[in-house]
Amino acid sequence: MIYLVILLVLVLLYKYTTKNHDYWEKRNVKYEKPVPIFGTDYKNVVGQKSITELAAEVYKKHPNEPVVGLLRGTTPELVVRDLDLIRRILNVDFAYFYPRGLGRNPKEEPMFYNIFHVDGDLWKLLRQRLTPTFTTAKLKNMFPLVVKCAEKLQHVGEDVVSRGGECDVRDLMARFTIEFIGACGFGIEMDTINNEHSLFKQLGSKIFTPYFRKFLMIALYDLFPDFRTVLQKLLSESDLIDAVTVIVKNIREQRNFKPIGRNDFIDLLLELEGKGTMTGESVEKRKADGTPEQVEMEMDLTCMAAQVLVFFAAGFETSSSSTSFMLHQLAYHPEEQRKIQEEIDRVLSKYDNKLCYDSISEMTALSNGFKEALRVFPSLGILHRVCARKYTISELNVTLDPGVRIIVPVQAIQNDEKYFDNPSQYLPDRFNDPNVPRHRYAYMPFGGPRSCIGARLGEMQSLAGLAAVLHKFSVEPGPRTQRYPEVNHGSNTVQSIKGGLPLKLTLRNKSNSNK
Repeated sequence: MIYLVILLVLVLLYKYTTKNHDYWEKRNVKYEKPVPIFGTDYKNVVGQKSITELAAEVYKKHPNEPVVGLLRGTTPELVVRDLDLIRRILNVDFAYFYPRGLGRNPKEEPMFYNIFHVDGDLWKLLRQRLTPTFTTAKLKNMFPLVVKCAEKLQHVGEDVVSRGGECDVRDLMARFTIEFIGACGFGIEMDTINNEHSLFKQLGSKIFTPYFRKFLMIALYDLFPDFRTVLQKLLSESDLIDAVTVIVKNIREQRNFKPIGRNDFIDLLLELEGKGTMTGESVEKRKADGTPEQVEMEMDLTCMAAQVLVFFAAGFETSSSSTSFMLHQLAYHPEEQRKIQEEIDRVLSKYDNKLCYDSISEMTALSNGFKEALRVFPSLGILHRVCARKYTISELNVTLDPGVRIIVPVQAIQNDEKYFDNPSQYLPDRFNDPNVPRHRYAYMPFGGPRSCIGARLGEMQSLAGLAAVLHKFSVEPGPRTQRYPEVNHGSNTVQSIKGGLPLKLTLRNKSNSNK
């Protein structure tokens, strides 16, 4: 009897996990062959390949296909290769593809009440209210906070050089990034940059370092969508949001629940809280006459803490990853490094050798070097969307059902010789001429139309950190440096390098560093 029960369970499991295996075949879409339980994403689910690597593999394997079908468990996914179709999905027909599908139910996990993870009406309300914090005027007001962090970074660099110069620049730039986030996000001095084991650095590591239970629960969450409510209860990590909530609560009370003119992220959230209920037109709900319903939400303590947590998480990994990767590239391209350093020296000489918003804005070679690093290795290697309602790709005669996941393989596109000459080479000058014809959707390191609202702030902070390092130091390969470092195969939403990026820091000679 027991064997019969086991057999029945196996048969039911097989039927359940293969129910959509013919989804793309029915639609005459080229697809990767799925297997039971895992679909086509086995290597990603077990941590052998990141989703970016998997998407790039599929992209290269089918060079003549506009789209390629995948299956994550029983959920159909579509890798979109054609740039015009990508434009329609991300922009023209945004109303059909507004969900990103990255978050979980925020009612179960309040940390997902943030602008990166929520979809639909909640996203729209948060987006329209949070965007004003990143205007040019606000960025200029924040910049003195950035400069203080950059000066601390130079002192840490001097200490590194005095001990032989070898360091993990990924760790160094992570500490600088967290120091910046503390100043501009939380409004507090963390001194993370001088403390390799700070509480906030540990918090960042906890967010992005997968461990077995978390890894297993996320895999089951993806593979068995019908059981997500139960699985999310097992996945919940309330300690993260609880820790940030305590910090935000204390700062909020210290400021007497009002902005204090510090021009940081907390000030903006307090300003929003003071304005009361957020209201706007729904993108999800329609009245009988077809006009959008009015929707609303409160900017309460939980919501504020969720925004601060994502401000911290997004900045921690993306900025430190991109800046350290650029330094790694410059270590192997000394001619590009010299060009950028000479520009930094020349520009800063006009500003009494002091970093400021205007000086960073004039550093085009530095900016081009950063853009090129993001082209080769974007922090967001793919973009996600979810089909919200039935949608027909007319030229392919393919109709997508609600729930189909869209994958835009950003890294694969940005490293395709069809769009960039010699894509495997690090060539910052390719961004020199803005008139070079290039499809708008061939370069999207910040996520396209639904791009990160903090992209300009992140770029400004990253360039300031790089300028501070390269004005005073040079980077070169060290004994443990790998020319082509291995990607962390377990990183999915945000890419990272396995084992850090060891380089050697040296002081520039006096004639250069004092210019």
